[in-house]
Amino acid sequence: MIKVTDVQDTQSSTNPVIREMSEMGHEQIVFCQDEETGLKAIIAIHSTALGPALGGTRMWNYKNELEALNDVLRLSRGMTFKASISGLNLGGGKAVIFGDAKTQKTDALMRRFGKFVETLGGNYITAEDVGMTTHDMEMVREETKHVTGIPESMGGSGDPSPVTAYGVYMGMKASAMYKWGSDSLTGKKVVVQGIGNVGMNLVKHLTEEGAIVTINDISQERLEMVAAKYRATIVVGDAVYDVDMDIYAPCALGASINDDTLSRLNCEIIAGAANNQLADEVKHGQMVMDKGIIYAPDFLINAGGLINVYSELHGYNREGALAKTKEIYNTTLEILKKSELEEITSHEAAKQIAQNRVSKALAK
Repeated sequence: MIKVTDVQDTQSSTNPVIREMSEMGHEQIVFCQDEETGLKAIIAIHSTALGPALGGTRMWNYKNELEALNDVLRLSRGMTFKASISGLNLGGGKAVIFGDAKTQKTDALMRRFGKFVETLGGNYITAEDVGMTTHDMEMVREETKHVTGIPESMGGSGDPSPVTAYGVYMGMKASAMYKWGSDSLTGKKVVVQGIGNVGMNLVKHLTEEGAIVTINDISQERLEMVAAKYRATIVVGDAVYDVDMDIYAPCALGASINDDTLSRLNCEIIAGAANNQLADEVKHGQMVMDKGIIYAPDFLINAGGLINVYSELHGYNREGALAKTKEIYNTTLEILKKSELEEITSHEAAKQIAQNRVSKALAK
């Protein structure tokens, strides 16, 4: 295990890892490797100003180490903002494991990863993310207590995706209220891109309210299953960006809001579960604003899962987690009003609120 620390003393270093840490304000990066299980992972701790860094572990077939590093750095910083703006006493962290979750993940690999988490002494608490299941968290739990999202049978909260989807739904309804003066989604045309566990739960909320839902995913099998269950329309590939819609809900991987897609998207609201939706936070945040599109900041409205697993640390209560997640509605309205009043992007408005809370904690 290699620890890269003392960022403040290495500002002038040309090492890309140190440079990226400095620019994004990270406290620590841990590189993990185990030959026996084939584990290769990166754990990034962005901030512990408000409390221990909590964030899920993602397993993905990255093209190279740099792509994985950039992903874990952006994701962990997003977790700091997410925890802060949600009023949680948590810092931001994230982990990525290299590999195909369907073919390369084993119980032994997850237990070995748990041992690396344990070496951090509670500064980092892990949870589920892309490519992970509650069973995987159970394996991690065999090696460390610093894990959330464990099965309900073990006193945990289980799969956090239904609560994440509920938070996105609340943020979407708040955005509708701000844009149209009513939070009703009945008859609204909503495109959900990515119908994993979160996306599918979001489709459920939308169809129950009477929205007209179109779905998009890389899995044809999953598309057909969800379409049949919720009477949704299927659109394949990147044709999703050309669909006539009122609301675009990106719920897959990040950076789907970029130069190409913004020239094609015909929507009035963007509100989805994906992390880091803006390929360039400044440039594309401004482009979205200039097009008159309401953007619900991703790290706010997808915070339901974090709120849910956070409650495990104090004795899990499902009703309490849902009540806290429901507050995303009012916070979204607050941020959209701040954005309009101060003539800044909604992403920047949310980021300022989150950063102010972290800065106050550091100043104590």
